Amino acid sequence: MELNFAKYADGLIPAIVQDANTRVVLMLGFMNKEAFDKTMATKKVTFYSRSRQTLWTKGETSGNFLNLVDIKIDCDNDTLLVKAHPIGPTCHKGTDTCWAEDNKGISLSVLQEKIARELQELPSDSDLTKLLNKGGVNKLAQEVGENALETIIQVTNGSQEKLTEKSADLLFHLLALLAKQNVSVETVLEQVNQRIK
Repeated sequence: MELNFAKYADGLIPAIVQDANTRVVLMLGFMNKEAFDKTMATKKVTFYSRSRQTLWTKGETSGNFLNLVDIKIDCDNDTLLVKAHPIGPTCHKGTDTCWAEDNKGISLSVLQEKIARELQELPSDSDLTKLLNKGGVNKLAQEVGENALETIIQVTNGSQEKLTEKSADLLFHLLALLAKQNVSVETVLEQVNQRIK
């Protein structure tokens, strides 16, 4: 798929930057072919500065780089969705995004991807590795059951703090169990969505 830099008279195409982990939109910049090529080569998101009329790598002055994860091209080949890991605030005014929004969103699918990576790599210091070494997927399923019961106990006669903690344990182990069984959380959420009237 070829990018259509010629579509606009100035040869620039919009580049929407999104945090690869949280999916929060961080900023909008413009790229010409040179900025795109430099981004791909250095893995640091680079734009064409319309005001300075030159290439500009985000973070070259502030140190707040956007480390490239992925670039997707839209259906008309004239707009980019740039997924990146931001180092520090993205906006020159010191905020997480150029809309002064916090970049604190958490996606269940991103969490499951991280858990799936851990299940694949099985680092020796990982609680998941230790759990799987004790009894494989059955031990993981047992952990989901135990955490579900502990969550119920906190609802009936526990504290809100403990309920939050046990719910986090339950969700973590459920996402791990789903990942181990190759069931995506998106598939589960589709089922949940069908139940909402």
